[in-house]
Amino acid sequence: MELKSILTLPECTLLAQGNPDRTVSKVFCCDLLSIAMSKAPADSVWVTVMGNKNTLAVASLADVACIVLAEGVSLDEGTLAKAEEEGIAVLSTTLPVFDIALEIYEAGLS
Repeated sequence: MELKSILTLPECTLLAQGNPDRTVSKVFCCDLLSIAMSKAPADSVWVTVMGNKNTLAVASLADVACIVLAEGVSLDEGTLAKAEEEGIAVLSTTLPVFDIALEIYEAGLS
């Protein structure tokens, strides 16, 4: 599935587009950055409530395609600009982690 399918989910607000043509393969939920750094699959959609510059660093190291910030969490403008530079899409939603992960899964991921 291509990232552009995730970027248009109605429950999400697009904060950084990244590369909409990038292929995504999995949805991954984790709020502990050290675990996400070692276990987030490359090309995944990472759902978390951790909204800080370290989240972006972990996403870059793990080569995730997209970060979805749940529970209304956001990133500051400087971090969002870096996300665009790194090609990492960032979305925000008011939905809980489980609910948005399920929605992404039902959109075609596993």
